Amino acid sequence: MLRCARPSPPQSGGFSFENARRNAALEGELTQIGYKAPKARKTGTTIAGIVFKDGVILGADTRATDDMVVADKNCMKIHYIAPNIYCCGAGVAADAEVTTQMMSSNVELHALSTGRPPRVVTVTRQLKQMLFRYQGHIGSSLIVGGVDVTGPHLYSIYPHGSTDKLPFVTMGSGSAAAVAVFEDRYKPDMELEEGKALVRDAIAAGIFCDLGSGSNVDLCVITEAGVTYLRGFDRPAQRGQREGQYRYQHGTTAVLTETVTPLTLELLDETVQLMETQ
Repeated sequence: MLRCARPSPPQSGGFSFENARRNAALEGELTQIGYKAPKARKTGTTIAGIVFKDGVILGADTRATDDMVVADKNCMKIHYIAPNIYCCGAGVAADAEVTTQMMSSNVELHALSTGRPPRVVTVTRQLKQMLFRYQGHIGSSLIVGGVDVTGPHLYSIYPHGSTDKLPFVTMGSGSAAAVAVFEDRYKPDMELEEGKALVRDAIAAGIFCDLGSGSNVDLCVITEAGVTYLRGFDRPAQRGQREGQYRYQHGTTAVLTETVTPLTLELLDETVQLMETQ
């Protein structure tokens, strides 16, 4: 006996806006009770790296921001992973710091278990798997560079877990300005001093062209012989000296309106507490 199969419902094409409608409804409910929906956080950093003749050079600026406030002028953004591998972090500072610390511990355990020094591709694989597992909720954009038994390697890792292997790479909000310097002046098998100057100029371009990047330039040179961490390698944006007086006489700017609101205050209680200093 033959039976006719029930026709399947037609598939709807295009994008699904269910989440957009849900977010709009949630935002409306929050507004009614006096709250505002959270906004996307703007982060700022310029990190970069190149492969040169004898190894890898990593670079980063040192400005840490909280919205429009400079929270730290001398932040370390080049993190230790292994004796021959370092990692630059951009994005949320806490996420990059904890992610690199966890990876450094995992790589150390891996080296003790296998009895061999870690490889750069091993670190990259573990980092990309970890970031992919969290689906981009860990806001870390990373540049992993190092030298192992197979030679120098340079990888970029995005917050969702995708990776690139390139001879030069930049990340962060100032990456567009930095990569322009690399595309103009990079060449294979560069000498050490030429490579350091190139990375310095790329980070400086990010510092001058991006408000979220600033302060100093840190470099990390990784070769087969060892690692040289050049903290405060250059200070391209030093504060200048005031050359004039910027005090204005009273009445320079006219007062158009003035409103005085008296406040009636009543002192209810006053106490004095001594602070322990020993």
